[in-house]
Amino acid sequence: MAQPDDKVVSHDGKERVFLVVADESEEMKVALHFACRRARRTGGRVALLHVQEPADFQHWVSVGEIMREENREAAEELLQELSTEVASWSGGVPTYFMREGDRREELVKLLEEEPTISVVVLAASVSGGGPGPLISYMLEKGASQLNVPITIVPGSLSDDDIIGLT
Repeated sequence: MAQPDDKVVSHDGKERVFLVVADESEEMKVALHFACRRARRTGGRVALLHVQEPADFQHWVSVGEIMREENREAAEELLQELSTEVASWSGGVPTYFMREGDRREELVKLLEEEPTISVVVLAASVSGGGPGPLISYMLEKGASQLNVPITIVPGSLSDDDIIGLT
């Protein structure tokens, strides 16, 4: 049996990578904290995926490009902020993946292309309007296309709850 400080690796001998879809939602922070705690306990790492919606301003190409660049800068800033939290909670530096397109489709594509990802960690929405669009998609359509498990945590968990669970 593994001891708390032992490095736990997946069945193929690679370290576990816990992927969190990074956005500015309240529940994302819960998923991130959970993933970081699991990574720390298992000797794994955290990866962050940020998907930028395509700039939908086609009247003037230059305006669309400016909007796209501003969105990218905001995404990079968010990932830098989250990196500090990941380092604090997991003890390691995250891997970043940045994509442009539909968040659901890009998540599925990334999982098909990136064999190092071991687990996707998502948190259910706290707004009461269902689990959230990404979780709904993954449960209805995306799960059959995946080769990794999905961990869904309640978005209402407190930091103390997460510490107690992990």
